[in-house]
Amino acid sequence: MPIGITPSKFMNQILLSLMSICLFACTGQIDEAQVTSTPTVKQAAVAMPDSYSADIAKDILQKGGNAIDAAIAAQFVLAVTLPEAGNIGGGGFMLVYKDKKSDFIDYREQAPLSAHRDMYLDENGEVIPYQSVIGILSSGVPGTVAGMWLAHKKHGSLSWKELVQPAVDLAEQGFKVHPKLAKSIERHIQRLEQRGFEVNFKDYFVGAKANEVFQQLELAGTLKRIRDQGRDGFYKGQTAKIISDFMRKEKGLVTEQDLLSYEAKSRQPLNAKWREYQLLTSPPPSSGGIAILQWLKMYDLLTRDQEKLSHNSAAYLHLLAEIGKRVFADRAEYLGDPDFIEVPVDSLIADEYIAIRSQSILRDKISVTEWVKPGLQESEETTHFSVMDKWGNAVSNTTTINLGFGSGVVVEGAGFLLNNEMDDFSSKPGVANVFGAVGGQANEIQPKKRMLSSMTPSIVLKDGNVSMVTGSPGGTTIISSVYLSILNALEFSMNAEDVVNKPRFHHQLLPKDVIRYHDGFDPTVISELEKMGYTMNHRRFGDIQVILNKDGKMDAASEANGRGKSIVF
Repeated sequence: MPIGITPSKFMNQILLSLMSICLFACTGQIDEAQVTSTPTVKQAAVAMPDSYSADIAKDILQKGGNAIDAAIAAQFVLAVTLPEAGNIGGGGFMLVYKDKKSDFIDYREQAPLSAHRDMYLDENGEVIPYQSVIGILSSGVPGTVAGMWLAHKKHGSLSWKELVQPAVDLAEQGFKVHPKLAKSIERHIQRLEQRGFEVNFKDYFVGAKANEVFQQLELAGTLKRIRDQGRDGFYKGQTAKIISDFMRKEKGLVTEQDLLSYEAKSRQPLNAKWREYQLLTSPPPSSGGIAILQWLKMYDLLTRDQEKLSHNSAAYLHLLAEIGKRVFADRAEYLGDPDFIEVPVDSLIADEYIAIRSQSILRDKISVTEWVKPGLQESEETTHFSVMDKWGNAVSNTTTINLGFGSGVVVEGAGFLLNNEMDDFSSKPGVANVFGAVGGQANEIQPKKRMLSSMTPSIVLKDGNVSMVTGSPGGTTIISSVYLSILNALEFSMNAEDVVNKPRFHHQLLPKDVIRYHDGFDPTVISELEKMGYTMNHRRFGDIQVILNKDGKMDAASEANGRGKSIVF
């Protein structure tokens, strides 16, 4: 039987035993032997998806706030100025490195208490089109406010009110709408109308016109309650009543009890050695951290003692695509909410497993997709930002309501968009979600369960000091954007502008043999890959926000295709 396809029971036993000898610790603790004391970092930097969040984050840092303070303030600002992804109606992950210690704040949405495995299937057991994507039934219980509250309690230094107030001001007084945002809103309204979806998105956003001031008074009221009452200003009291009353009226699932019982969680980040670096990245229920570790380690193993591959050559793209098939096969089989299933993290990133998994990779042709099995037995309008303060603390935060503008449903009276994260569960084993990602029992719907995510906020350390802060939106393409940004910076020694703007590509197990790619690739590379049998799909994805630290000198960049802003000061 070929290695890397379905293993025998004997092979499974061998692989499972590797957990006890795994070479890569998956704790949030940093190896003290690798930590060096350095003088206070002179510069700070932010890389944000829009100018409002960048300016506010800079202002918070200049007031003496730390990276976590700046991240919290930016998160609430984005709920106002980046409605397609910034949110208080969704969730996300915040990776923190502060005072040489790491933390991972999981504020991913949860399935409501009344949710069940077959809720999106018809009487014939088939998936009901769009029900998990558009409308009130697509929303999980929001986690953002709880996540920011937990981050502030553990790591904040400025007052909570001071961090929320800028968002209140922007919602109440209004902000000037960027032309790209105006166009995005206009297109979304057209799509909803063309497909006959009856949601209230247009009622709230039709007035957002390019270069005009746009106010959101209901949202301002909600933010004021959050400012004054903290976590309870969202999950209890008036806001909770507004949400639950609206859900009952529209026949949604989120109740007062769902809101009251939601908890953000502090988890240990994945922490693995890669080359001379330590990589801090996202643990389950993110699939991204395991995926990028597998990708980077297989890349190193397969290129060791060989001539370095040219950046974005056909051989480079093909090798990473072959690795991607195996990464996504494992993702579909093993990954889910660690509070509900046992995720074999150590085994999936162990050196021995990586070596076995790599043996079936073909260098000169495409592996047969149907033969690539698990080895052991996410529009993409998420958003990401990166922050580093003058003390060397860093935050990598990815937040989402899933597709652009989420469910398309605004909570009447509260003014914020609801997520459509229920689509990130497996509605039916083997059936792909909107991002083409398949799943199985590990990611089936259960009450209070967190849906699997591709969000992968990551921080790279060298000698215990932050070397790189990176992350991106983009559904399943997040994983590609993040590992490619790391390779761009550390394998190909690019500066921040090149890291975020060099053309990228993405391949996953399904759709079969499809490579999605940006503008800017050499046409001969595209032709070579097509001759190999790949279907080349020209389509943008991602919006990387990166900070590089080169001996205390900051270099930050926001991807030029977006409307982001980076500042070093």
